[in-house]
Amino acid sequence: MTRFKSARHLQRFVSIHDPIANLHNFPRHAISSSDYRALRSEAMIAWREIAELSIAA
Repeated sequence: MTRFKSARHLQRFVSIHDPIANLHNFPRHAISSSDYRALRSEAMIAWREIAELSIAA
């Protein structure tokens, strides 16, 4: 917690970190490279949509 100003800031970061990490985390050993690239592309498209919505809000 030394990098966060308060426990509240830490909690805010942690609460949003998991959904974002799960969006971008794929098991490389379980899928082919072409499937991995397709999943990464879909994740980046979803991330751009989310980021654009939060900027507009």
